[in-house]
Amino acid sequence: MALGAAELFTGTFVLVMLAIGALVATVPAALGAPVWSQALAFSLVSVLALVGVRPAIQKRLYNEAESVPMGLEAIEGSDGLVLEKVDLDHGLVKIDGELWSARPYDASQTFDTGDHVRVIEVRGATALVWKE
Repeated sequence: MALGAAELFTGTFVLVMLAIGALVATVPAALGAPVWSQALAFSLVSVLALVGVRPAIQKRLYNEAESVPMGLEAIEGSDGLVLEKVDLDHGLVKIDGELWSARPYDASQTFDTGDHVRVIEVRGATALVWKE
């Protein structure tokens, strides 16, 4: 029980596999088997769970999480609307409901209010944009 509760704080699925091994080891203990058979049951089930079950759980959980872009990665490639003229010195765009300072990705370009742009890159708190 303690291993299962401790797993809530780690999230590694190691302690829960050991908890499963401990739970299985209670069966020979309840039947009055010697301590070595309880230790064997614990060891065997724990190792099999760590080698077989844990990787499958981690693959399923973390594989799905990797496909969702987060942070700056989610903003790059997004569309934006120019709210204030964008040039080399200043600019303001609205990206996914948020206001970002912006500069043109190509230094020779400027964008007027109302233009639709795409975020190419984010440097610090400034979006580098390109006209679609």
